[in-house]
Amino acid sequence: MPLLEMHMHVDFKLDESYTPSRVSVRAGHTYQDLKEVRVVELEEPSGWVVIPLTAEATPHEPLRAFYVQLAVLANHQNGRDTHIRQVKIFSARTDSHRALPCSISTQPMALYSAVR
Repeated sequence: MPLLEMHMHVDFKLDESYTPSRVSVRAGHTYQDLKEVRVVELEEPSGWVVIPLTAEATPHEPLRAFYVQLAVLANHQNGRDTHIRQVKIFSARTDSHRALPCSISTQPMALYSAVR
């Protein structure tokens, strides 16, 4: 599946030492071949942190992977546990007409056509 971005919601003001300060994103097709895609340093983050999953050499080409691992390497103030409130992974959009089993012809149906 082509992956574009990972969004991570953290809040330093509420969590302090539980907030991650260094995060590694690894991806691969099996658990044994995970490779590090990005290492992100966070300075007292609050809200959504966007981590691009495209390769640095080819920024417009999405990452293709079956497994994604988010590893917290360090926390603020040398904390032991971590609080990540939510993680979202965004993929490249495919042809929406083929993905849905029905046609979208009415406005109420179009409002609920996206899969979350």
